[in-house]
Amino acid sequence: MKTKYFYGYNIVAAGFLVQAVSIGAMFTYGVFFKEFETAFGWSRAMVSGASSLAFLVMGVVGVIAGRLNDTIGPRILIAGSGAFLGIGYMLMSGMQAPWQLYLLYGGLVGIGFSTHDVITLSTIARWFVRRRGMMTGMVKVGTGAGQFLVPLIAAALITAMGWRNAYLVLGGVSLVALLAVAQLMKRDPEGIGLLPDGDRADSPKPARRPDGPSLSLAQAAKMLPFWILCLAEFAIFFCLLTTIVHIVPHASDQGLEKTTAAAVLSTIGAVSMVGRIVMGTANDRIGGRRSLIFCFGLLIASFLWLQAADSAWMLFLFAVAYGFAHGGFFTVMSPTVAELFGTRSHGLLFGIVFFTGTLGGSIGPFLTGVIYDATGSYRLAFAVLTALAAAGLVMVLILRPQRQTV
Repeated sequence: MKTKYFYGYNIVAAGFLVQAVSIGAMFTYGVFFKEFETAFGWSRAMVSGASSLAFLVMGVVGVIAGRLNDTIGPRILIAGSGAFLGIGYMLMSGMQAPWQLYLLYGGLVGIGFSTHDVITLSTIARWFVRRRGMMTGMVKVGTGAGQFLVPLIAAALITAMGWRNAYLVLGGVSLVALLAVAQLMKRDPEGIGLLPDGDRADSPKPARRPDGPSLSLAQAAKMLPFWILCLAEFAIFFCLLTTIVHIVPHASDQGLEKTTAAAVLSTIGAVSMVGRIVMGTANDRIGGRRSLIFCFGLLIASFLWLQAADSAWMLFLFAVAYGFAHGGFFTVMSPTVAELFGTRSHGLLFGIVFFTGTLGGSIGPFLTGVIYDATGSYRLAFAVLTALAAAGLVMVLILRPQRQTV
């Protein structure tokens, strides 16, 4: 039997909102990209570098936050990061120099982004076992909702009141929303006398996909699958964060109007919601490795199409295929870490995998900006993304869980 209402659903709802606000805000960077070029004459490498720094800071702080989540829980961490994100965006409204962009977006906002995945998904992994993939997918639908709505809102705000006032509004709303929703978060069901999935102590144990041995960092670090997973995440973030930063400028280069170019990004967010639900549910049935293989295959196909895309309909078709893979990747990794290594140190282990990914995410957008400035085209950069996605697929194909008694 189960309790009438399981508090874990509050955790899912809170995680959904954290993802929607945080990632929605992150996705607006591509919309503001050309505003910075126009206002200050900065190169694409210069503007891309700030996002790369933000991704790097996000990863470093995410490791620390993941470790703290294993001990003190998510409420304080999400409230703190929400304050950094909101205040950082509001201060960007007065930005005048590159160092301010790097300090405010790369530093403060990067800290603000650090908890959206590591904290919410590590918390979900403790509240759910049998439906971990599905509930992770539900939380990550919030990311897709934010990706779909917030760039369109940002584009409308820029048109109506200019990019400086748009940052004031986005920062203020983000600050209030994240501080409020943080109050719903609790570390694990045991802390309030519950069991995962809403089960009761006197109910028969249902069939569930078993986790791997519950490992510490020292134990997981001795296992090859952990490092393969880290390298695969590096490739994933390199490809995905590069795409979300540069797809709007690329679409504009192809002749699309500002709002249409932003709609390509929003389409990625909308379709990614489907990818998150489908791949989250699939992960519960077929496991993390097969889910990752499917996502890599679709990502490679979308990048091959992107290299030939030179019109609006072709870019929107790219957004559909890529968006599904994008949503799937960000949904299946946390359950895969729990599946292979258990939940004893899930926050720390997932934080390290996430950090390795953000190394790729910090290199990719900046390197792509450098390539564009040198060649005047994204053609070479997109070829690099395709090759790296293929390398990621190979890594996942050789990934083999190593079950061991510890």
